[in-house]
Formats: sequence, C-alpha cells, structure tokens
Amino acid sequence: MIAPDQKPLCRKFYPVIRQRTGWLALVIWLSPLLTMAAWRPLVDFANGFDLKSVRCSDATVVLTNFATRTALHIRTGHNQSWPGVTLPAVGGHWDLSAYAAVWLQVRNIGTNGVTVHCRVDNPGADGTKHCVTESLELKPGQANTLKVRLAHEADNKLGGQLFGMRGYPVAAGGSDALNVSNITQLVIFVNQPAQDHCFEISELQAAGQHTPPTAWVTDAQPFFPFIDTFGQYRHKDWPGKVHSLAELQERRAEESAELAANAGPSDWDKFGGLAKGPQLPATGFFRTEKVDGKWWLVDPAGHLFWSHGIDCVRMLDATPVEERAAWFADFPGEPAEAREFLSSGYALKGHYAGRNVQTFSFAGANLKRKYGDDWRQQYADTAHLRLRSWGLNTIANWSDSSIYLRRRTAYTDSIGSHGAKLIAGSEGYWGQFPDVFDASFTTAVRHALESKTNSSANDPWCIGYFSDNEMSWGNETALALGALQSPPEQAAKREFVNDLKAKYSEIGALNSAWGTRHASWDELLASRTAPDKVKARKDLVAFGSKLAETYFRIVREAIQTVAPHQLYLGCRFAWVNDETAQAAGKYCDVVSYNLYRRSLADFKFPGGDKPLIVGEFHFGALDRGLFHTGLVAMENQASRAEAYRDYVLGALRHPQFVGTHWFQWQDEPTTGRVYDEENYQIGFLDIADTPYKETISASREIGERLYKTRLERN
Repeated sequence: MIAPDQKPLCRKFYPVIRQRTGWLALVIWLSPLLTMAAWRPLVDFANGFDLKSVRCSDATVVLTNFATRTALHIRTGHNQSWPGVTLPAVGGHWDLSAYAAVWLQVRNIGTNGVTVHCRVDNPGADGTKHCVTESLELKPGQANTLKVRLAHEADNKLGGQLFGMRGYPVAAGGSDALNVSNITQLVIFVNQPAQDHCFEISELQAAGQHTPPTAWVTDAQPFFPFIDTFGQYRHKDWPGKVHSLAELQERRAEESAELAANAGPSDWDKFGGLAKGPQLPATGFFRTEKVDGKWWLVDPAGHLFWSHGIDCVRMLDATPVEERAAWFADFPGEPAEAREFLSSGYALKGHYAGRNVQTFSFAGANLKRKYGDDWRQQYADTAHLRLRSWGLNTIANWSDSSIYLRRRTAYTDSIGSHGAKLIAGSEGYWGQFPDVFDASFTTAVRHALESKTNSSANDPWCIGYFSDNEMSWGNETALALGALQSPPEQAAKREFVNDLKAKYSEIGALNSAWGTRHASWDELLASRTAPDKVKARKDLVAFGSKLAETYFRIVREAIQTVAPHQLYLGCRFAWVNDETAQAAGKYCDVVSYNLYRRSLADFKFPGGDKPLIVGEFHFGALDRGLFHTGLVAMENQASRAEAYRDYVLGALRHPQFVGTHWFQWQDEPTTGRVYDEENYQIGFLDIADTPYKETISASREIGERLYKTRLERN
C-alpha cells in the first residue's frame, strides 16, 4: 500500500518520469502501487476544515500549520474517563467498503507518554458494539501511524442454517464487524488518564484495498455440504490445501526430509538453553536469575534459557456434529477406523451452551490417515523434531502429556482449582471466582498438584506450573463487592466482615464511613446489597488485595510442598488490576500474562522488577480457508509472520520478559470448537497437519538469533 511518507515521493518524481519516458512508462511505474493498495483522504485539515464540527469531551482543539502539513492539535484533560474528540463523517457518512483500514498520523507533543485510541463508528456505537477501536503508544516527541483495521460486516448466515461458529464463510464477520458502507464518525481519545495529554493528528485517510477472505461464498450452488473429508472448506482453494489422501501422505515424506535438513539452532544445549554462553551454577532444575540487567530462566545445566514456546501441542480440538448432518461431505467419522475421534464435549457458550453434544476431531482423523495406525508414536516423534527445527524450545500450556513427558523438549504444566467453592456474587467471562478463604480451595489446589507426583512434579524438564487461567479479577474492588453480594455462609464474605469488625469495632462506625444503615454486623452479613463504591472504596480495595495475596500464597505453598523444584509461573492474566498484579509479584517466581496485542516493547508491570512470561499471543488471517482471524487480525500469512517476528523480538529486548508462548499449535476446527465456538486461523499448522511456511520461517529466524538478540545491549 502507499504509506503517507511515500506520497510526497510520488509527487516529486512522476513529472520527471513522464517527461523522460512518456505516459505509458509512468503508468507502468505507478501500477504496482495502485494495484497493491488504495487510499482516500477522509479529513482535510489544510483546506476549509471547520473546527466547529469537532465535538470535544474534556478536550480542546486548534489547527497548527507546518510547511508540509496541517494538523489538529488536541489537548485532553483527565476529569473524564475518555477525554478526546469526535470527528463526524463529511456529508453524514463515509462508504469505506473498498478499504482495509483507517490510518492517521499521530505525534505526541506533550511531556509524558500517551496511548491514543481511535474508534471507528457505525450508528449506535457505544464503545463495545457497532464500532472497532485500535490504540497506539507514543513516548514524548514520538510520531507513528495509528491503524484501525476495518472488519467487514458478516452476511446473513444463510438464513440461520449456519450456527455455532465465531466466524462464518459468508463473510469476514466476527463480533467486531462493521457496516463499512456507513461509517458515521471517528472518536480519538485517551483512556482513563491520570494527567493531561497533548498530541496532534494529521494525514487521516482510508487505506489499503479490502480483499475478501478466501472463504467468502459468492457462487457455491449448492452450498451444503461445505466441509470436506479433511475438515477443510470445500468451496475455495488456497496454497497448502489438501486435495486427496495420497497428497496428505506424500507431505509426510516431504516434511521428513525438510526437517532432517533443518535440525534447529546449533548453539542450544539439549534443553534449548545457550550451550556456549555464560556458565551459571547448575541446580539440575529450571530457575530464574537476573544477568546484566535482564531477567533470564536458567536451565538445569546452568545455561541461559529464554522460553520460545507454543501452546496446545497435539491438543486435538473437536467440533460439534449434532444438528449438522448436511454440513460434511464424505464424513470420516462414519468408518470404524475413525470412530475413535467421535466423542462428546461440553459447550460453555454459543448455540450449544450448557449441553454435552456429539463431536468429531478432524485433526485426529487426519493424523491417523497421515501417520498410520501407530500415529500417536509417530506424531510424537515428529512434534519434537518440528519444535527444534522451528526454533522452539518449550512445549507450553494445554499440551498433550504423552508428548512432553518424552522429555525431549522443555515444557510447562498447569494446575487448576476445580472443585473449589465459588464466590456466588462474582462473575466473569469464564465463570465465577474461587473462594480462596474456603477450605475447599486449598484442598483443590493440593489435589491438583499431587496428581502430578509421578509426571511433571520434580521433573528436570518441567520449567514450572501455571495456575488456573484468565481469571476474572475485575477492577480493584470487583471481588470484594462480589463477596459482599454473596450469601451469609460464603467464606469470603465472612472473612471480609470479620476484617471490618476488627477495623471499625462498632457497626455504627462502619455506617458512618460507608453511608449505610445496618442495624448489626449480622444484618450486614445477611445483606446482599453492594455499598456505595466511592465511600467504601478503601475497604473494598484492601480486601481485594488480601484476596489476591491469599490466592497466590496458597498456590505457591502447594507447589513448594509437592514440587519444590518447579517455578510458580502465575495465573496467565488476561484482565487484571494493579493491586492484583502486585500481589502476584510477591508470590510468583514468574508473572504470566496472555497479551493479545501487536507489541510488548512498552509493556510496564506494576508489580516491580519481576520476570514476566507471555502465556498466549497470536495473529491470524483469512487467506487460507478459515472464517475468523482470531484476536489480532492480519492481512495475510506474510503479514502474520512479520507480526510474529516483531512481537517476539520486542519481548527479547524487554528486560523483564523471559519467554513468549504462541497460542496455538494447530488451527481450531473450521466449524468451531465445542467449548466456545472459536474457529480461529491461529496455528503453526492447519487442520490437515500442514505447516504454514511463512510463520515457520519467522519462528526459525527467531530461534537462530534468540540468544544473540537477548544478549544485545539495548
């Protein structure tokens, strides 16, 4: 595409080219740029822009003129949650159907760092629905391009005949999809700032030619069945698609030769640490150490180790087949040899929510067809060869124990608190929060670890344990409020009330502080009404911090008792407040985050100088037959590989990160996994076990330069 800094170059040289070689040569010279992308100015600040059209919220604006550009100078306050400006579409709406993104140049002209957000709106946008938002972090004086990808709106799912998927083959779709023919405004803002900010925006344009995904249906008649025997979309073709059983089996031999020719980094020891680097004390197990200002893992041999890993190695996702008989051509689950891949699974969300439904694993069936009856053994060997060859040294979370317990690649394991009583008044995306003050929580964690006694516990190849996953911590008061809104027998509520008794002694003192009218402590215990969040804030925050510290302390103590040689790797934060992160910093050896974003370069941990690890990240695209990009969308496989490279290099240069783990090994089922309908293009491998060459190449490049990059002085 034509980037903003390329346009002056075009203007500068095209008269010279036209004069010397004629109009035809000019067209030939420009044609690659014109066909690769397109751009359209949306707001022209230099010519006739009406400053009065800007709607300000806790912000002021002026136009600033420079020799080469005119910019909108924005100064935001910090009295509102989202101070900023709204720019209405010229003429009432923009039709951006032909474009892939909205771009704007942003320059931080303030004295403090700022994260600028741009929201692209349809009618009825509320910050969550009917809009899409991206952000850009800028240091003082820094300028960059803020890009907001336009997710084109899904079609009508064939009159309700399609269901149970996050993305659909009739269009790109997804929860962030827009009616791109009716964009009504742009909102540029700062999210909950603690201080004023000052920045400029310019070069506001629609950019990039929208290319429909591979899977879009325009001419498939009849549409059903639309999934082939390998679990792939039938109605389109793409590089890497499997067309026959013979082709599937031929790829095994081809890849075997390729893996033999690319055995992996030569400077690694058997664990994947730096064999020829500094020799540190060898404890026989993984540990952490800070060396020359950067945090590291140290492998059992005493070598520096940075965890370049991948989740879900041979976790064979299954898709629902109930109510979908017409969807599948030559359904492989019917022959006796494939029935082992028929099963049932529980659906938490979506069309099948709350039900156990029949499922089928196309991934598993394809492995058996590719590797034969001994596929489990053969595939396990191949997985370890692939990992080393691809520059990966860690089998990360959710992986198959029969793979990692071969002890040929370092790995992480996880424990949960299943069976613990939950806080009734809590809520969250994945469910309610465990009651850490109830004895059942300690028992559940201890039992989970004891189940690892003869496997990962005290295994030199096991780096450590994650606990639970993406827990719903909420803001700093959420769990304390959840406890207060629970029944009187809730252990967390009783603990909170006892803390309040110790602080206030008399119920009248609490009433005075909180503005409540409880007649007694027992009445407070019986009440399920939330207090005024402002008046009770100090006590709510204190109990929330106590709850978080109790969680991490209990898990740490269990690990130290059952598996004292393993590290505690945290709980894989997805949503977290600063107080909880600080509690994790006190008790975890390494604090983990699932960070679905473009870059880690400016990530700041509020819990001080602790080693950090990324438990999940990914990028996806719609050019290989799937219907959803996943959580961070890219244009194609080439841009996905580039994003992978940039993300991991950013982590390697960050002094606190000791690893990144990609989610996940293989694409999710084309028609959605049973648990929550996800059908993301996020694998290193597709559903037929074919590697994505672009991403593999990027991973290999990282592996080869892993330790050299980490050891560089920033």
